[in-house]
Amino acid sequence: MAASGEIARADTPALVSGKRAPARSFPLITLTAIIISILALLPLAFVIFIAIQTGWTTVVQLVFRPRVGELLVNTVLLVILAVPICAVLSVALAWLTERSDLPGARLWSWLAVAPLAVPAFVHSYAWITFWPDLNGLFAGVWVSVIAYFPFLYLPVSAAFRRLDPALEDAAASLGLSPWRVFFRVVLPQLRLALCGGALLVGLHLLAEYGLYVFVRFDTFTTAIVDQFQSTFNGPAANMLAGVLVACCLVLLTLEVLVRGEERYARVGSGAARLKPRTALGRAALPCLALPIVVTLLAIGVPFLTIGRWLIAGGSDVWRLDEIGLALGQTLFLAVAGGILATIAATPMAWLSIRAPGRLQRILEGCNYVVGALPGVVVALALVTIAVRVVQPLYQTLATILFAYALMFLPRALVSLRASIAQAPVELERAAGSLGRSPLKALWATTIRLSAPGAAAGMALVALGIMNELTATQMLAPNGTRTLAMAFWNYSGEIDYAAAAPYAAIMVLISLPLTWLLYVQSKRLAGQ
Repeated sequence: MAASGEIARADTPALVSGKRAPARSFPLITLTAIIISILALLPLAFVIFIAIQTGWTTVVQLVFRPRVGELLVNTVLLVILAVPICAVLSVALAWLTERSDLPGARLWSWLAVAPLAVPAFVHSYAWITFWPDLNGLFAGVWVSVIAYFPFLYLPVSAAFRRLDPALEDAAASLGLSPWRVFFRVVLPQLRLALCGGALLVGLHLLAEYGLYVFVRFDTFTTAIVDQFQSTFNGPAANMLAGVLVACCLVLLTLEVLVRGEERYARVGSGAARLKPRTALGRAALPCLALPIVVTLLAIGVPFLTIGRWLIAGGSDVWRLDEIGLALGQTLFLAVAGGILATIAATPMAWLSIRAPGRLQRILEGCNYVVGALPGVVVALALVTIAVRVVQPLYQTLATILFAYALMFLPRALVSLRASIAQAPVELERAAGSLGRSPLKALWATTIRLSAPGAAAGMALVALGIMNELTATQMLAPNGTRTLAMAFWNYSGEIDYAAAAPYAAIMVLISLPLTWLLYVQSKRLAGQ
């Protein structure tokens, strides 16, 4: 108790004469955050503007037609089937790796995150070559669960690590069985993690393109890209984008409603003890089957398939000049986009910690809205804006980097915010008292101390950019050929052997970034 009274929290303003000192907000940082937030709303504003410009009669004709109804049914079925399966699988794996004495729990914990290193369209490529008859709704749900369940596993496993076992002990002392304790005490405490992870999975399902093209399952994203390629920037593609945005907003609203306002937090003195791991006993081997099977499906099949095609293609598929060009362009875009997104996120991250308030919450919400929009909608918006307003910027490096910064801004923002919260504000004030200007004081203290978090955010953005396909295809300058684009071109020609080296390189580059994500989740959970 004494320690908690002596150590000031990094994100808590100092108290002077019993009153909270007002947080200082630098006008330049606030203005920059406002400008970035307005830019982040461009894709959403584009959808609304196009709907108004198209006219209500045309909108009704384009939206209320059988094709849109078919796509909507596919989308709803995909989400309501895949998300619950991901949730059940993630909770089971998280409990086994965090709460039981499962042999090799740490290894299985890492392997449950490792599928994120394999792009979703590479998962689909692996499965369609392993199981050629795999197609339709079943195929979409099957591959989606395998590719995206780690987005739910990460927050759920972190929540398990933070749970205080006192509530469970109290429920058990009242005579509740272990199963009833889990459903009545443990599961409600996982609600925030489950809702956040489910939202992330659902948004990925709405945005994914390559995965569903391989298994021949039509979604709004595949239909938008097809419409765009056939009629360039016709109203049909724009209206489909509007319906897709509406689906994203529905998911966001559902997440808020399901999440609720209940809080499960320890308010007593002292520290929460660790929950002893449950002994599995004779059930250890049957329980071990779950992570083994999941690992074989989510990692084994992609690696075996890629290896098979590499062997079948021999040395001829290693066209080093093409691969080198694609690798260089991918790394350049990933690094440049990561730096730009991190710089753009810095003002908002600083405001959220140093000057929280109503304006900050509104601006932060604007940044997260664009992160919920599929890449195809962002690309469609920027294509239209570039063609109609700033023609010289169409299909230029500036446009594609701007799109990356908008799409992956939330990834950089979350990492930066957590890192800035650990940098004491008193250091900024001390630097200012020594005669440094506010911006120089900020640079000398908080910015430097938050560098590791900025690097982590940059790595997460780079991971997203390397695996991004639709926006890159629609916005990249002529002559651009990233690893994802090269893989897509060869696989589209059914030349799976030639596509294999690009898939292998994407996975090898993504593995260390995925490990960084895993380590960061452990660190945030206090381990």
